[in-house]
Amino acid sequence: MSTHHKLPANTLSVHRGVFGAQISPVLTIHSGDTVEVSTLSGNDNDLPDKDSGFIVSAEHTDVLAKVPRGEGPHFMTGPIAVAGAMPGDELVVEIVSVELAQDWGWNLILPSHGTLPEDFPQKRLLHVAIDRKRGVVKMPWGLELPATPFFGIIGVAPQPTHARLTSDIPGTFGGNIDNKHLVAGATLHLPVFNPGALLSIGDGHALQGDGEVCLTAIETNLHGTIRITVTKNTGLKSPWAETPTHVITMAFDLDLDTAARSAVRDMVRLARSLGNLSPADAYTLTSIAADVHVTQLVNVHKGVHVTLAKSALRI
Repeated sequence: MSTHHKLPANTLSVHRGVFGAQISPVLTIHSGDTVEVSTLSGNDNDLPDKDSGFIVSAEHTDVLAKVPRGEGPHFMTGPIAVAGAMPGDELVVEIVSVELAQDWGWNLILPSHGTLPEDFPQKRLLHVAIDRKRGVVKMPWGLELPATPFFGIIGVAPQPTHARLTSDIPGTFGGNIDNKHLVAGATLHLPVFNPGALLSIGDGHALQGDGEVCLTAIETNLHGTIRITVTKNTGLKSPWAETPTHVITMAFDLDLDTAARSAVRDMVRLARSLGNLSPADAYTLTSIAADVHVTQLVNVHKGVHVTLAKSALRI
């Protein structure tokens, strides 16, 4: 029988800015359990003014005051240890639900960051209203857009050779993936590098386009439920995901072309495995039926993901 756990974001459960195997787990579960988790987003200088009408939760204020800031800007809830997970295993993270958790979000343009720093040298911080009942983001110039909330960060502790890694940079452990397809109903597959896997989650987004070009999405607090399962001894090397209709490979590198080649190569391998295809047939199928997307251009290591319809693999 699986167990349902609750993991709110507070001073006992949040770590800031880093991934590492040395961070002690705040919750231990068993394979197949579900975890109801909340996440925070926004450092002191990202918060709205007190007279804005937006509410900053007491938990958020406490974490800012009491939890030391790490190398990166993100808040991660966790780590969650999974009993029996060992290096060489695969952690399957099913995103059961994702919900907006507050009535505001924020977007930041920062000098020397983003895709066009030479065009936008001035800092700009926007606070936007979120109508949770209607599920829309309300931009200051009057535009309303449907919210599609997802956790930008889902990652395990990286290889033990990496003592501490900034939360900014995604990698084979997952982390700051910022893949907008990882909404409710999606499943993320991650390699396990340490006993217990040590899964952390955060960086809530109300809305983001592929590329995340100005540096940030509509950043906000989220609440959701995930189901975590261990698959033993798969030897998975890099993350991949699936939705009800597609499989997705993803890769990250300083060089966008290198990331693209890695993501395509992973899709060829996945198509071979899932579709029982020869290498050449899998490569052809990837060329004629898969789509290559830029996930994000702003997390130091750029991200590329490749999507392929499950129907093309007859699954």
